This record gives sequence, C-alpha cells and structure tokens, in this order.
Amino acid sequence: MEFMTKWRGGLIAALLITPALMVGHASAHETLGLDAPKPQIALTPPMGWNSWNKFACNIDEARIRAVADAMAASGMKDAGYQYIVIDDCWQKDRAADGTIQADPERFPSGIKHLADYVHAKGLKFGLYSDAGAKTCGGRPGSAGYEFQDARTWASWGVDYVKYDWCYTGTRNAEAAYTLMAKALRASGRDIVFSICEWGDNKPAEWAAGPGHLWRTTGDIRDSWDKDEGYSHGFLWILDHNADLWKNSGPNQWNDPDMLEVGNGGMTDVEYRSHFSLWAMLAAPLIAGNDLSTMDKATLDVLTNKDVIAVDQDKLGQQGRRVSKNGDLEVWVRPLTGGDRAVVLFNRGAEAKTMSVDWEGLQLPAGMKATVKDLWSKQVTKGVKGGYSAEVAPHGVVMIRVTPMV
Repeated sequence: MEFMTKWRGGLIAALLITPALMVGHASAHETLGLDAPKPQIALTPPMGWNSWNKFACNIDEARIRAVADAMAASGMKDAGYQYIVIDDCWQKDRAADGTIQADPERFPSGIKHLADYVHAKGLKFGLYSDAGAKTCGGRPGSAGYEFQDARTWASWGVDYVKYDWCYTGTRNAEAAYTLMAKALRASGRDIVFSICEWGDNKPAEWAAGPGHLWRTTGDIRDSWDKDEGYSHGFLWILDHNADLWKNSGPNQWNDPDMLEVGNGGMTDVEYRSHFSLWAMLAAPLIAGNDLSTMDKATLDVLTNKDVIAVDQDKLGQQGRRVSKNGDLEVWVRPLTGGDRAVVLFNRGAEAKTMSVDWEGLQLPAGMKATVKDLWSKQVTKGVKGGYSAEVAPHGVVMIRVTPMV
C-alpha cells in the first residue's frame, strides 16, 4: 500500500504554494457571508465509503467500480450507506482553459462516466480536492479555481466533496472554506461539503455555516493506541472528540475521520468498539476498507442495523462520556422518543463487570425499561434501576434502553 505524507499548512506550505495563485484572492472579510442557504442534505451523519484509508493513491476506475458493486450487493446499501468517495490522486492536471482533468491512465472513461456508473447502482458519488495550490498528494488543488471546479464537479454529477488543507500558505481557513461553499451552492447541484482542515483552525466556531461536517483532528490510523506523526490511533481520536458534543447536530457534524473497520490493524472486538463509539459520537460512517474483499466479520460490524440506528437517530444529539474510572468508561446518547443508547467501554486488558444506573441516564431510579444488547441482540424486559454486564478487554457492551410506559 502506498501512503502519502500530508503536510500541514505553515512554513513549508507557504514556501511551496504557487505565488500566482495568491493573486486576486479575496480577503477573509470579503469571502465571509454566504449567498444561499446550506442544502439540508445531511440531517443525519453521512454514510458511505472513501478510498484513502485502504488504497491511498493506488486507485483507478476498476477499483472504484468494484467497491460500488460490493456496496450495492453486500447489504451495505440496504443498511444505509450511500456515498462512494474518491479521495486524493484522481486528478492529473488542468486543461488550457483551467478545467480540472482526471488522470487518463487511471480513469480512462472519465469521472462523469464513473459517476454515472455509481448512480446507476442507486448510490451517490463524491470527490476530493484541496483549498491549496496542490492537494496533499501533490495534485492540482482548487485555490483560484473554486467556482470553475464546482461547476465542473456539478456537471459530472458529484454529490459530495471532501476538501483538504494542504499547501494553503497563509490562507484564512474560514474564508477559504466559505469561498468553496459559495461556489458549491452556485453550481446548480446540492453537494455535501466535508471540511477537512484537521481541527487546527477552530472549525467548531465557524464550520457549521459553510460545511455539513468538519474534521476534528489529524488522520486516523488502523491502530488501537499507536500514534505516529500526524496520524493517531482509535483511542487518541476518541478522547479528542469526547468534549465536542455541543457543536454537533443535524446538518452539521463533528467528523472524527473515517472508519478503519476491516483493515487488519485491530481485532474484531476492537473494531466493534470503534464502530459503536463512532455511532455514539454521531459521526459520519465512512468505511475505509476494501468492500470487494471484506470478510463476514467485517461486514457484520459495518451493517449492524441497531448500531447504525443510533448513529442515524434523528434527534442528532452527540453522545457524551459521563463516567471514567481508570480504563472503564460509560458513554450515553439521548435518542428520539426518550430512549438512551449506552456504551460500557473497557479500555483495559482484562474483562471487567461494568454497571450503569438509570439515574445516571437522567431517568427515574425506579423506572422499568426494556434493554436490548445491540451486538448480542438479547432483549430483557422489565429491567429496574440499572444494568450490569461483563465487558471484554478492549470491548464494549452497547445497549438501547427504552422506558416502559
């Protein structure tokens, strides 16, 4: 697998950005303020697939078709997954009139033809670009071409744009993303706008205006707890999203990055924890594995409809970590109709018995409830006062608590 280094904005990017692209750029105050309302097309967190985590730059037309075929046929589409998103390295150069060009060797039929293929499967299609002179992989970025690129993507049938933050020099993040949001809204097509500036420029303070979702951290890596450079293991990403719940809601989601489920760096137990806690965070569920070759264990995690229902709950309220005792944590998420989703999470290396009481869920202490374990599917009725279960090391017990009337 080929991995690309994603350089952050700053001195290196400032030195590498093409000076000509900075000429004529609007200042921050000139680009703030949007001419059209944000399309209401992400009332629940987006669900789909992105090419980067598994393939990085090793992408081509045949590979994307195979993934689309698998999403449609495997049960993932039926479970709610919609978007097939091509990340970096699909671009090659620009035509004489500035129109962005796909790599003709990798995508000989062109992007529109590929988008049409995805749409024919009943799915939606997404692309990647960057607010800088270059993408993180060194391909042409959209700086200076925002409106032209947005019109081109719309003409191709693009439904989702992931917009990165490499080679941006001294650009103001809010202004740059607002400018692209204006371009997308003027394109004539409703397009989900995924802001990917890694949480460095305080997106919680401004990203809900231009974007439907925004990255909160640097890149995730397929690891339980290993951090290296700009990429971080599951636990680090989780901890850095624990206190961001106030910023999230329908049509404006915190994005802790794509899923690593099925990529081989964690166990099946750890992947269930990863998926469960992303659902508690109301995170976009963007698979990052090879759907065309995944095993049954991976598919079972990615298509657990009870866990997905928590992620997609229309109340749109992100869950919170309400208790932490060493390696033992309790996470709670309010759901539509007064239900609660609860995750008992054991970060440690030994199995532990964990408990939650109804008062801790802001429910009456003497209340009776129906409790469903969302992984074992066991349903227990008339549960009074609280709930206890043994939790495997690095594992979760995820339950849905429904008050009995």
